[in-house]
Amino acid sequence: MFRRPRSIKLMSVAGIRIGVDGTWFAMLFLLIFLLSGSFRDTLHSSTYVAYLTTVVTVLLFFGSLIVHELGHAFAARREGIQVQRIELFLFGGTTYMSRDSQTPGEELRIAAAGPLGTLLFVAVCFGVDLALVGSHRLLHAIQLDGTVRITPVLLALSWLLPMNVLIFLFNIVPAYPLDGGRIARAVIWRVTGDRLRGTRAAARIGEGFAMLMGAFGLYLTMRGVTFSGVWLLMLAFMIWQSARMALSGTSAAARVQGVRVADIMDHEPVLVRGTSTVAQALDELFLRYQADWLPVVDGDGRFIGIARRERAEELVQAGQGHVTVGSILEQTSGRVTINEDRPLTDVLMLEELGRLGAVIATDGDDTLTGVVSIDQVRRVLQAVAAQPTAQ
Repeated sequence: MFRRPRSIKLMSVAGIRIGVDGTWFAMLFLLIFLLSGSFRDTLHSSTYVAYLTTVVTVLLFFGSLIVHELGHAFAARREGIQVQRIELFLFGGTTYMSRDSQTPGEELRIAAAGPLGTLLFVAVCFGVDLALVGSHRLLHAIQLDGTVRITPVLLALSWLLPMNVLIFLFNIVPAYPLDGGRIARAVIWRVTGDRLRGTRAAARIGEGFAMLMGAFGLYLTMRGVTFSGVWLLMLAFMIWQSARMALSGTSAAARVQGVRVADIMDHEPVLVRGTSTVAQALDELFLRYQADWLPVVDGDGRFIGIARRERAEELVQAGQGHVTVGSILEQTSGRVTINEDRPLTDVLMLEELGRLGAVIATDGDDTLTGVVSIDQVRRVLQAVAAQPTAQ
């Protein structure tokens, strides 16, 4: 997908940064421009009231997109995934997470939470509309057929309600990268046990859906419905591009599926015994190998944690170099170990790989057997990328 510039922060919700890029402002002003005329005609009121209603309605619309993305964000947090930020742009919003889903269940719950957030927004709009006009006049109020006196609130609801229904229906289409495509991927992944097969199937549907959308957009453009037609063409291209990237990614991942952790790891890594003193470890290992951290093992060679050079230096400077390395183990936020027989693709799921620059390989008894660095993983992926892709 195309790279977007750094966003401008709007707010924070539950510690999650919400930002927008320049294309969002273009969409904001465009929607206000397109709606202000029809809102003024419908309200039969002053330009000021109509314009204010338009601005509030458009801002509430973007608020509904934030609710959608927060659904993904909160679901991800429940799965133990850190949410970095939410960004709104020309075509909607994106939730940035520290890692991808590791199980079909995670994928399904996170993907479905966005459309559920949209349904919640629809329910609130429906409830307010119902309270204002009653069930017998609800449809008339939404259709703006003139049988119900339209107030600014009813006008905003008459636009927000169907728009969010459309957003919900659009997002549940089983075409990657839409939420429905991610749900489809999770289902296929669950049934087949193969994540790549699920991604490939959802991305193929995404390609086809993008082509149909593009064809419809071209038809509208030729019929003179220029704005909607061009909009659909641009959206179709974005979906097609994302689907193509996903397919390319599955091709590359398929090539490394046969590569195990043991095939690329360092079988003789630098490590430290938990019974060693901090002063000894600092002098003989940390400084000698210029290591920021080292894996720590017990007397039987089992991995028990990692120790930081910075912490060792602090203790030595404080005159406490006699304490053992086992007493200064760092509590990591994520998993730092992986079985040596696991496929290399599983290493990419470990968020600590990026934070620490390496992960620890162990056998079935938790005995440390090697270390896989991010540079080793990168070299394998670069070699795979250099190979011609089979069509």
